[in-house]
Amino acid sequence: MSTPLSLVLRDSSTMLRRNLLHARRYPSLTLNLLLTPIMLLLLFVYVFGDVMSAGIGGGQADRSAYIAYLVPGLLLMTIGSTTIGTAVSVSNDMTEGIIARFRTMAIHRGSVLVGHVVGSVLQSVASVVLVGAVAVAIGFRATDATALEWLAALGLLVLFALALTWIAVGMGLVSPNAEAASNNAMPLILLPLLSSAFVPLESMPGWFRPIAEYQPFTPAIETLRGLLLGTEIGHNGWLALGWCLGLAVLGYFWSAARFNGDPR
Repeated sequence: MSTPLSLVLRDSSTMLRRNLLHARRYPSLTLNLLLTPIMLLLLFVYVFGDVMSAGIGGGQADRSAYIAYLVPGLLLMTIGSTTIGTAVSVSNDMTEGIIARFRTMAIHRGSVLVGHVVGSVLQSVASVVLVGAVAVAIGFRATDATALEWLAALGLLVLFALALTWIAVGMGLVSPNAEAASNNAMPLILLPLLSSAFVPLESMPGWFRPIAEYQPFTPAIETLRGLLLGTEIGHNGWLALGWCLGLAVLGYFWSAARFNGDPR
């Protein structure tokens, strides 16, 4: 006899398969979003690498050192890029009538959102692996990281992807169409540009530094950088964990309230 939990798991896995099949049949959106961090990686390494490394290193150009500095931020930027596709996908479901059809069927209501979230997290992890492979191919190395630090880095990436995905789902639910969803989710890819992903906080103007420091990407980047490169993490680990949990909870309740209250 089926239990309520088994029904939820069954319906959620069905919705997950649906979203993964949809992503496989229409890969152009994911690929387009994935190209942004890859192009930025190649641009900053091969065009600006020597100049940026000289500025950070006190006048001595060292492109390999700048690659090591750059990659952790771009890995988290990859997650932000991927979740924009989630916002667009959720908005399409809400506006094309499929959700109304699902609501007439004997399925758990929350499984629709769970399918989107789990599918997006899996896509984010796959995208991070791809960008990481490109980074390794051009010279990135994390030889000082222990097995435990690699595991912690993976956990941070998954938790960060989960948090941003729930926010992206909420953005998709409140958007009237796919174009609006894409525009609403743009901060998820713009915030890394205003963080410590490309230059240290110490090198920023005093008026701009608080903008870069007090946002979710910077502590997550500094934590991931510390785990992979052995640099100082300090209080950034706790800040990153707090941001992830806070955004995940906020995104979940926002999405659930919007989904349950939307008549579409």
